[in-house]
Amino acid sequence: MKFSGTDSYVATDDLKVAVNAAVTLERPLLVKGEPGTGKTELARQVSAALGLPMIEWHIKSTTRAQQGLYEYDAVSRLRDSQLGDERVHDVANYIKPGKLWEAFAAPGKVVLLIDEIDKADIEFPNDLLQELDRMEFHVYETNETVKAVNRPIVIITSNNEKELPDAFLRRCFFHYIRFPDMDTMRQIVEVHHPGIKQALLTTALTQFYEIRDQQGLKKKPSTSEVLDWLKLLLAEDLEAEDLRRDSTQALPKLHGALLKNEQDVHLFERLAFMARRGR
Repeated sequence: MKFSGTDSYVATDDLKVAVNAAVTLERPLLVKGEPGTGKTELARQVSAALGLPMIEWHIKSTTRAQQGLYEYDAVSRLRDSQLGDERVHDVANYIKPGKLWEAFAAPGKVVLLIDEIDKADIEFPNDLLQELDRMEFHVYETNETVKAVNRPIVIITSNNEKELPDAFLRRCFFHYIRFPDMDTMRQIVEVHHPGIKQALLTTALTQFYEIRDQQGLKKKPSTSEVLDWLKLLLAEDLEAEDLRRDSTQALPKLHGALLKNEQDVHLFERLAFMARRGR
């Protein structure tokens, strides 16, 4: 069972090695990187490439680890007991399986995505240590143990907003998705916009990387944003010549696809103003 990328996802050699190493070790793969670098999409592409079903658990700031195992609906049981419902005699009727339970109980191997784990409370990763390590957990209300029928391929993503506990990191295989260089970005663009004119692509990517390298930028544009920008350029039927700017035109055309806050827009406007004054 080897991952070698897909036609719709450009995976670098080191990323392929990381995925296959995690599968071989039967360890969760912890993937970090800038937002928009394809971390979540990686799990979907691994699922597609290996022909495995996928279960997605998207983490929010309010998500608790227990929700990934199961939730016991005591309120509904109390209400049903007041109404005389026969279902109250079996507590299992009020146990709702979580995403980990779904993955453990699946009849075959699955890919389990735990997306943006760093959004949750700092204790969230620690609360899943034993479950991810032993691939089992206990349901106290029914006194049963849920054990993985087939050990799932677990892919965990993080935007690096919080430091993760050392004990959790020890149980993972780690990979950091570096931001694509120009050549890799060309391959990615070709997947999403096949046949794009090379002159337009060269000019657009040159401007894109110049923006990313600008000192003082609050939010650097990501891979997903340059793909959106190119989609707009193609929709407007623009040529490479249409994108060319002089020093007094700091903002690129349709810059709203790349710059996502007013501070960064003002930064480039100030650069253009200073260039005009310096003439």
